[in-house]
Amino acid sequence: QVQLVETGGGLVQAGDSLRLSCAASGRTFSRYAMGWFRQAPGMEREFVATISRFGRNTDYADSVKGRFTISRDNAKNTLYLQMNSLKPEDTAVYYCAAGPYVKSISEYEYWGQGTQVTVSS
Repeated sequence: QVQLVETGGGLVQAGDSLRLSCAASGRTFSRYAMGWFRQAPGMEREFVATISRFGRNTDYADSVKGRFTISRDNAKNTLYLQMNSLKPEDTAVYYCAAGPYVKSISEYEYWGQGTQVTVSS
């Protein structure tokens, strides 16, 4: 089993940057691909980015491509999401998840509790 805890959210202005972290418990972190997802108020949870088990492959939603970077440090059991050039439409609760290297939300097995990101205009 994997427990995930996200940190790093906050209130920023449009154009600012934030880095989210997701700390994983246990010694099984590298067994899983990892993903970031987000959910805005009144909206369904959506895919943001995913990274393969050892970080060789990444994939992004079109809406964040070129602005967000997913990375991981398996030695530290930590997943990151560097978010640059933030826009008000990036406002959401951001979740990390462990599972296969896919975009489909339903395929991910373990989820964190989420961290709020608010971008003001």
